[in-house]
Amino acid sequence: MALLKCEDLSVGYEGRAVVAGLNFEVNSGEYLCIVGENGSGKTTLMKTILRLRNPLSGKITMGEGLKSKEIGYMPQLSETQKDFPASVREIVRSGCLNQCGFRPFYNAEEKQKADRYMEMLGILELKKRCYSELSGGQQKRVLLARALCATQKILLLDEPVAGLDPNAISGLYENIKDINDSGIAIIMISHDITASVEFASHILHLGAQSTLFYGKTADYATSEYGSLYIKSKRGVSADG
Repeated sequence: MALLKCEDLSVGYEGRAVVAGLNFEVNSGEYLCIVGENGSGKTTLMKTILRLRNPLSGKITMGEGLKSKEIGYMPQLSETQKDFPASVREIVRSGCLNQCGFRPFYNAEEKQKADRYMEMLGILELKKRCYSELSGGQQKRVLLARALCATQKILLLDEPVAGLDPNAISGLYENIKDINDSGIAIIMISHDITASVEFASHILHLGAQSTLFYGKTADYATSEYGSLYIKSKRGVSADG
């Protein structure tokens, strides 16, 4: 059974569908990039998967024992969040909160897990630093480590490289690829079509209230919508 499966899913808000008739699945270890223009429903879909919004119709099924509280989530970073007055270690460990239950403290295993992910992402030496003092790329890696603490199966990432410089973007994409190579499935919203085609195993392209493409990345690159979208996005990038 798929790790996550959406069937005839319609998502939106205030009773109005932003995108309807969604049918796709994510299996263990896959890397799905969700692309499309602004307003096509990418973030609304992700919030619905996370149970932050109710689906208007259709259903979302989770397999392999996955529970919604066990999904790692890295949201877009707001200006207010950039100034959050907590240490790196405190923020990363907070990803374990759903596993704590009624315990008012983190156990040794949870602390070790937080340290392991901080080391994996190259931020262990920053653990006592205040989060607000870090660079944008460092802050993103802190949030990625926090999301990893919440899951062993699947990560949802909403525009994880937005606002970063090219070097930081490259490094974060490599981090995400390493995480995927370890067996954790990735669902990532992205406007970076070049990276989507390079790293993702599957593409979900959302259009005006419908799915324009869903399938393997190799097939997307040669599809009608995929080839046009890739060309247009690369053209924008080349023109600055």
